[in-house]
Amino acid sequence: MKVIRHIGSLAFVLGLFVVVFAGVPWCVLVEDDPVVPWWLRIAIFCLLGGILVVLLTVALEQRKTGTSKELLLPTESKAGILLLNSAEVPGRQTREILGLVQGHTVYAIWLGKDLSALIRLILGGELTEYTEMMGNARKLATDRMIAEAKKVGADAIINVRYMTTSVVGSAAELLVYGTAVKLSE
Repeated sequence: MKVIRHIGSLAFVLGLFVVVFAGVPWCVLVEDDPVVPWWLRIAIFCLLGGILVVLLTVALEQRKTGTSKELLLPTESKAGILLLNSAEVPGRQTREILGLVQGHTVYAIWLGKDLSALIRLILGGELTEYTEMMGNARKLATDRMIAEAKKVGADAIINVRYMTTSVVGSAAELLVYGTAVKLSE
């Protein structure tokens, strides 16, 4: 279903660009000619057909009642650095505070996925395109923060916090920060 939706999104985007950047100038230049060329007809059908395909696939997905996969951040990262949103590590003493570490990204999705999300906005339900986008942004920013913590020799990052901001359109900025610490054995 997802592949079909992506094909519909691609058809919509291609049709939209051909209509806007080739069809509109053609109509302006040859306003007296009532015959619409074949390439413009195909572009219009792609645009409208793409919207229809996306609408139908999203509607069918909405009918299915499946469990949504939660993106959980593991407590122990692959790098062996403990991530906590508390001020201390239970059962361990903080030996040294190494300072603030952060990870940052600005993430966006392409226009085709924006179309799918717009249809979901109309029909209701989870905007999975944006959920996936923010999950990817969160993972990337967290990995960058962990890399910074590894550079300073941290065992853990405490007081981990996430912050998001809308930048433009469907682009979102995600910042993750925390305090890098060394733990006693």
